[in-house]
Amino acid sequence: MRAIRARSGAMAALAAVLLLGGTAATRAQAPDSPLAAATSAFGALPEAERKAIQVDLIWTGHLNSAATGSFGPLTFRAINAFKAGRGAADGRLAPAERQELARAAQAARQATGFAVLTDERTGVRIGIPARLLPKREALPNGGSRWQSADGRVTLDVSATPPGGTLKALFERATAANPNAARKITYKLLRPDFFVVAGETATGKFFRRQAFGEAGLRGFSIGYDKALAGTLDRVVTAIADSFEPFPGPGAPAGAQPRLTGQGPAAAVMAVPGGPVARHPAGIALGGGRVAVALATLKSCPAPRIAGKPATIAARDEAAGLAVIESAEARKGAGPALRAGRPDAGERLVALAYADADGRAVASAIPAEALPGEGATAIRAALQPGQAGAAVFDMAGRLVGLAIDAPPETGLVAGVAPARDYRLAGPAAIAALGGGAAATTPEAGPSSTGAVVAVGLGLLVPMGCGA
Repeated sequence: MRAIRARSGAMAALAAVLLLGGTAATRAQAPDSPLAAATSAFGALPEAERKAIQVDLIWTGHLNSAATGSFGPLTFRAINAFKAGRGAADGRLAPAERQELARAAQAARQATGFAVLTDERTGVRIGIPARLLPKREALPNGGSRWQSADGRVTLDVSATPPGGTLKALFERATAANPNAARKITYKLLRPDFFVVAGETATGKFFRRQAFGEAGLRGFSIGYDKALAGTLDRVVTAIADSFEPFPGPGAPAGAQPRLTGQGPAAAVMAVPGGPVARHPAGIALGGGRVAVALATLKSCPAPRIAGKPATIAARDEAAGLAVIESAEARKGAGPALRAGRPDAGERLVALAYADADGRAVASAIPAEALPGEGATAIRAALQPGQAGAAVFDMAGRLVGLAIDAPPETGLVAGVAPARDYRLAGPAAIAALGGGAAATTPEAGPSSTGAVVAVGLGLLVPMGCGA
C-alpha cells in the first residue's frame, strides 16, 4: 500500500488540511461522477463510522487530514490509494477492504502505543504515542513533556492562565530569528487558536495554541526529519486528538462517552487506549445484568448507579453470572446471535476504560477464532475488561469475554491482542431466563451503528462493601 505523502512542504500541507481541508466544501461534481457517487455512499454511513474510516486512513498514512466525517477529494484519493489498484478506483470500501483497513490501522496504532489521555497538569486531552515517547517529565512552566529515548522527538503540552493574548504568542512564535535556520512553512491565526508549522535544517515542528476562558492551552512537537516517514502520520493523529478544553467526563457509574481518538470519537481500535478498571455487564431486561464471573472475583459487592446489586445466578462452567438491580435497564435485552461466528469474522467488543478515574466507553476491534468448542476471539482487551460484550456486525450479541486480561506482559502499559473465551448466547439466555432470540440478518452494518446499539445495553458497575 502506497502512502500519500507530499514531501515538498509536507508540514504546510499537514497544517492546512487539519484546519481547512477536512471541512472545506467539495468542488462541484457531475452527478454521475465517481466522486459524487462515493460522496453519496460515504454520507449514508453513520457519522461515527465515517470518522472511524478517516482515522484509520490517517494511521495507514493515506490521509493527511482531520477526521471530520466530511467526504471530499482528500478522502476519495486516500481510499483509492489504500485500495492500490484492487478493483475500481471508485472511492468506496467493500466490507473486506474496510476490515483490512481497520486491521492495518490497528497494527499501526499498536506499534506506537497511541493513547488519548488527559494531562493532569494542564487539563489538555491529547493522544500520546507512548512507545515512541516513553520519557515523561513535568516542566517548570507547569506543562508536561513526552520524549523519545534518544531525544529526537519531543512533545510539549502547555497551559497559561487567563491574561496572555493569543496574538502576542503567535507573533513570538512566528518572529524571524536570524541566528536560527528555522523556516515557517505554514501559519494561521484565528480568534480562538493559531497554528504554526515549519522546518529547521534537520527537523520539523508543529504547534497549535488555543484560547478559552481558562486561558491558553496548546501543544508543540518537534522531530528529526529522518523520522518523517513514521512521525508525519503520528503528528496528524495527535493534532486530530487534541482537545484544549475538554468537557467534564462522565463519572464512574454514569453512562459515558466514547473514547479512542479524541474529539472525533472514533470507535475503531482502542489498542493503545487507557487501561480499564471499571467493571461492566450487559442489560438483559427486567433489571437483570449478565456479567463475567471474573469480574465478580475482583468486585464481590457489585453496585449499579450507586445502589447494591444482588447476585441472582451463576454458572461456573460458563464463567458467567447474572446480577439484579432496580437501577438496571428494564427494557428488552440484546438480540442474541444463533450459532458461532465464522473464523476471522469481524466483531466489536465494548467495555469501559479508565481515563483519569472516569469511566469511558471503549470499542475494541475483535476477530472470531476458529474452533469447535466455545467461541473465542482475539482482541486487545485491557486489564479490568473481563466481561467485555462482543457484538457481530448485525448488532447481535455474540457473548461476554470471561477471561480476565492479565496485568503482566503490557507494552508501554498497554495489553497487546490476545485470545479470550466467550460465554455465548445460549449460556446467557439460559442463566438470564430469556429466549435465545436473534435479529434478522439485516441490521447495523457499520462499526458506528453496532456501537450505538451496544452502548444502549452496556451497564457500568461500581464496587462497594
